Amino acid sequence: MPNLALYKFDSCPFCQMVMRKISALNLKVEMRDIMISSDHRDKLVADTGRQTVPCLYIDGKPMFESSDIVEWLDSNKDNLEKVA
Repeated sequence: MPNLALYKFDSCPFCQMVMRKISALNLKVEMRDIMISSDHRDKLVADTGRQTVPCLYIDGKPMFESSDIVEWLDSNKDNLEKVA
């Protein structure tokens, strides 16, 4: 199962869309808020050159665009770890 981490901030409507999908699918995803943690923001910028959220890291590889993330989550839901 891939390791998932979502770089986000709560007031972002695109992040909210992705988080709703994660919740609906009951997926285990580490949440990394770039407004709360400068370490998370710095890593996102170092890896991608930008602060754009949402960004879903899938086994350490970033994926941008909320609609692409939602589509990927839907397509892979059966192979993703669920919240206990």
